Amino acid sequence: MGLLGAMVVGGAVGRRSARRQMESMQASQAQQQAAQAQQQATQQAQAQAPSQGKKDPYQELEKLGNLKKQGLLSEEEFQKMKTQIISGM
Repeated sequence: MGLLGAMVVGGAVGRRSARRQMESMQASQAQQQAAQAQQQATQQAQAQAPSQGKKDPYQELEKLGNLKKQGLLSEEEFQKMKTQIISGM
């Protein structure tokens, strides 16, 4: 194989390598975009979702009062838990 043949083979190998590198970069970009889209969707869902973890403090205080009336909480426990509920309002 002469110099011209080596140049043709080398050029073909170089183009194939460049194509693979380009495809790899495109796949990586697609993955990054998908991850960003998923993160944005998660953030939007969290922003739109009502605060499910938040409980109504008035209902919590009522439950707490019932527990105290039933003798399941001492005055000290009642006051401590009441303060926590009120401070979370």
